[in-house]
Amino acid sequence: MSIEGNKEIARRLYEEVVNYGKAELLETFVADDSDDTTRQHAGWSIGRAGFREHLEWLRSAVPDVHTTVTDLVAEDDRVVVYWRIEGTHQGELFGAAATGKPIDATSISLITFRDGQIVNYTVLPDRLTILRQVGAVAAA
Repeated sequence: MSIEGNKEIARRLYEEVVNYGKAELLETFVADDSDDTTRQHAGWSIGRAGFREHLEWLRSAVPDVHTTVTDLVAEDDRVVVYWRIEGTHQGELFGAAATGKPIDATSISLITFRDGQIVNYTVLPDRLTILRQVGAVAAA
């Protein structure tokens, strides 16, 4: 798969899978032996099932989630995605119980591909901004 092809899958992961809940696309986009390193330490499944659990968790915490990819940088088999997340905090998120408050923050993801499928995913969300927005952490 080309660098541009990997970037397109990365973009579609956010625009179609996260925004519209099209979990069936994970069968195409994610290798069965993939690793979502963001969630593995939380006791979630590995492989494609872990991606599905991550998606379900996010969409239950923020049911009206909307992501916007603001930049993609790629080299070889890796794509770095800069993205914005917006929505309403309706379920447990980073240890904070639902508040009904809006969230608006940025994240950076590193996605590694093999043969046109995601084999590793790591996201670094701006948790502090989100936790401040929902009142779980006091503003400085």
